[in-house]
Amino acid sequence: MKVLIIVFVATLIRSAFGFGEALIAVPLLAFCIPVRVAAPLGVLLSITVASIVVVQDWKKIDLRSAGWLVLATLPGIPVGLLLLTSSHQQLVKGTLGAIILAFSGYSLIGQTPPELSRDSRGWLFLCGLCAGILGGAFGMNGPPLVIYGTMRRWPAQQFRATLQAYFLPASIVGVAGYLLAGLWVRAVTQYYLLSLPIAVPAVFLGRFINHRLRPEAFVKYVYIGLGGVGALLLFQAVGWRR
Repeated sequence: MKVLIIVFVATLIRSAFGFGEALIAVPLLAFCIPVRVAAPLGVLLSITVASIVVVQDWKKIDLRSAGWLVLATLPGIPVGLLLLTSSHQQLVKGTLGAIILAFSGYSLIGQTPPELSRDSRGWLFLCGLCAGILGGAFGMNGPPLVIYGTMRRWPAQQFRATLQAYFLPASIVGVAGYLLAGLWVRAVTQYYLLSLPIAVPAVFLGRFINHRLRPEAFVKYVYIGLGGVGALLLFQAVGWRR
């Protein structure tokens, strides 16, 4: 029952805002099931959410941005994997957490982040690369993508749809990695099938919420979620040192 509640809440947040399930899914699932099961389960659920959203709102996807972000992510993944096995990963995690928290706090107090009136290949590459590094090292691709989306001033529906167009191929690559590593075991499949009847309605409820959020409220919630991710990274880095 606890697993299903966590899956529902995480999926609802992801569907409503386009990201943020990293705050809930794997960290809380790890209290109920082994991390070796929770991590692949989280990626399978990510594919499910992204697939439904892409089918629902494909017309709202900024395909050019999503494509460049995916391409820029690829070289970042091996860098992230290297950090995962290095002795400096907690320093990097803490630094990134502080930067993300500072950005969200700066935006929440009323300061407007830089605006990109059109796609910038430099920012696309930087945000995509950082997403790959964060994803490879810590399983958190979202924050750099959110920062890019806020600078582009994407409306709520485009924000949600474009991020899922990124997460879909990125998550498929992640599942392939788990499969090759032998981490897709029977328990992962069992929990996934058990979660589907809960996750699918949560995606549709999240879409309902997303389409009814006022633009200013949506942006505020996005910054709060981003700040939560930054705080989680900082907490993990400091907690590990202790």
